[in-house]
Amino acid sequence: MKEKNDILFGFHSVLEALKAHKRKFYKILISKKRSPSRMENVETLARERNIKIEAVDSELLDRMTDFSNHQGMVAKTSFFPVKKASEIVNFVQERKVPCFILILESIEDPHNLGALIRTALCAGVDYILVPKDRSAGPSSTVSRSSAGAMEHADIYTITNTASILRSLKESGVWISGLDADGDTSLFNADLTGNIALVIGGEHKGIRPLVKKQCDFLLSIPNIGLNIGKVNSLNASVAGGIAMYEALRQRR
Repeated sequence: MKEKNDILFGFHSVLEALKAHKRKFYKILISKKRSPSRMENVETLARERNIKIEAVDSELLDRMTDFSNHQGMVAKTSFFPVKKASEIVNFVQERKVPCFILILESIEDPHNLGALIRTALCAGVDYILVPKDRSAGPSSTVSRSSAGAMEHADIYTITNTASILRSLKESGVWISGLDADGDTSLFNADLTGNIALVIGGEHKGIRPLVKKQCDFLLSIPNIGLNIGKVNSLNASVAGGIAMYEALRQRR
């Protein structure tokens, strides 16, 4: 039976979720050992929303989070709200300024997903799309990995990535895939206008069917002194470089 509540843990995740007002809070549990000095912001926001705060033993929080690094704070909340990617097409058609869409193609590591979401918010990404299946989703672990940034994001789920890419292309969006074997250097690409940046999974990259829908395949040049020894970047690092290159150009 599926749990009705989510277990959000970590100081920044709980604090940012309170600020974002996207989740319903049922209760906040605080370790009795936790220093009260960092609690003021959480307590103030909790009081404003009439959320109960309870002091408990740290061992209870350990069990609730499967011994994750909860930092002495756990909240029982509703699940993070996601939207359907099909809504994006209408948004793009109605916008008067160019859009920047990030499509995370089968990112399996929740820590990579959290890092990419945090970077996306910093780099001016308008919409974040994540596959519904075979991919990490917006979980409490992802929120913790993003230092709570996920709580402020608008995240859309995809049931068929190739199909949504076709719809976006028909709406005037250029699709660029980040690929180690891409024939266009990231730094020579035009990332202005309506663009969607596809970042592939950690193990297999962008799937062939999705790759076929890309207008461009972009690569990050390996110009380091260790060329030949290290020939690829972590998905979140590569994605961060690409997003900030897009931000540079768009500004």
